[in-house]
Amino acid sequence: MSFQSMTIQRIFFAVAGLSAVIVGTLSMTGCGSSEASSSSSGPTITPQQFADGVHAVMMADRTVYATHVVTNLKKQESVVTADEYWQDSDDAIPLPAQMFRMGAELVDENKEAGFTYALRSSWPLNEQHQAKTDLEKKALQYIVENPGDNFYGEEVLGDTNYFVAVYPDRAVAEACWTCHNDHPNRGDDYPEFEKDDVMGGVLVRIPLP
Repeated sequence: MSFQSMTIQRIFFAVAGLSAVIVGTLSMTGCGSSEASSSSSGPTITPQQFADGVHAVMMADRTVYATHVVTNLKKQESVVTADEYWQDSDDAIPLPAQMFRMGAELVDENKEAGFTYALRSSWPLNEQHQAKTDLEKKALQYIVENPGDNFYGEEVLGDTNYFVAVYPDRAVAEACWTCHNDHPNRGDDYPEFEKDDVMGGVLVRIPLP
């Protein structure tokens, strides 16, 4: 089983345990009756708690991949390296951000997942990571101006109301910030990232009833 498959499996395992609970909670929120609340005997979870949980799993696996796979290969001077164009090479593996995006795409294809996630940045090297909505732009600005804080909000897209959580995406491994700082696509005003700097945001979007 590949690392990416194991990551997705862990996320779904977490979601499987949380989703049944969140559905019950959101249903009760929609009813808003004391009878519904008093009839529940099981644990409940809010959309924010659900988002916090899946984000914790995602970031744990991403940190392990960046630190113990990508960085270690570089330190060991291995012939195998993390490279943006890994698909064109026999001796390359995906960058941490690419691993993350491929996992997000698999979840997006699963209509039963009940949520989506993505990377966003105010300084995207890949256009796919640009903020797509006004709320996403507001969230990215907030997490940069308020170090240590997450952003939580709601937005309507089409006919659906979504809970949106955006978490700071920090430079956790040397491979992360050196790749960004040396990237040929960076402009003159691109930040010089260092360890623990906020390089963007991890977005989790959950449809509300």
